[in-house]
Amino acid sequence: MTTALVRRPGLARLRLSGSRGGRSWLYLLCLGFLAVVVLLALLAPWLSPHDPNAVDLGNALAGPSATHPLGVDGSGRDTASRLITGARTSLLGPLGVVVFSTVVGVVVGVAAGWRGGWLDSVLSRTTELVFAFPGLLLAILIVSIYGEGLIAPVVALGVAYLPYVSRLTRSLVLAERERPYVEAYRVQGHSGPQICLRHVLPNIAPVVLAQSTINFGYALIDLAGLSFLGLGVPALTPDWGRMVFDGESAIQSGYPLSAILPCAAIVLTVVAFNVVGERWADQVARRDR
Repeated sequence: MTTALVRRPGLARLRLSGSRGGRSWLYLLCLGFLAVVVLLALLAPWLSPHDPNAVDLGNALAGPSATHPLGVDGSGRDTASRLITGARTSLLGPLGVVVFSTVVGVVVGVAAGWRGGWLDSVLSRTTELVFAFPGLLLAILIVSIYGEGLIAPVVALGVAYLPYVSRLTRSLVLAERERPYVEAYRVQGHSGPQICLRHVLPNIAPVVLAQSTINFGYALIDLAGLSFLGLGVPALTPDWGRMVFDGESAIQSGYPLSAILPCAAIVLTVVAFNVVGERWADQVARRDR
């Protein structure tokens, strides 16, 4: 079974030149970091020390203090509270993109790879057309029509990411379809949908999961970029990309902390998702050797 993942150009793969032990501690570190970020997102209402939208213009751009450990932004809002609460929106958007693109992509890929013929040709040509259109440009176009919000860019990026999953799934199904166990189940009278659901999908699931994990990081970058352009979540919604957008004026005023911290959160989270996804892909590759 092939395990080659579909990777987007423009983001270098993180590789560690050390031994397998070195890669293991990096993987565990990234996995632990992601667990902390997810817990922050889930427990944000109880962990945030202040109301993330509470404005105190008299205290704008103040540095770290006992009351505000990470300082405040240009509107006097507590940076730590917005960073913690923003994790929820910043993860929810990519999750929607990944769920939509994975579910639809797997259905399309299985149908194309299993049935073949004219259905494969139609689905493959359609996904190639979607693949040729830049996902971020599609999201900007849709957001400019429907306005700010999370749903429009999530759907647009979900459609743009769909070909990465469907093409991978199709190649995996084509390989699985030729395996002896498939013919054995056919002889026993099992239908195509039964074989796909009970046997083919479980076999290809680890590879698809690894690809979806990598896609999560890319989706986080794209949605943060839209928020930075003012095309993502509404202004009052705590979000890491929106925090960078709001912190641009603070950087020009010589107070970069409110913009640097969400940038660091985005970069570290994306790197962690890529490391975890790469590790899972390597484990699948070693299993199938």
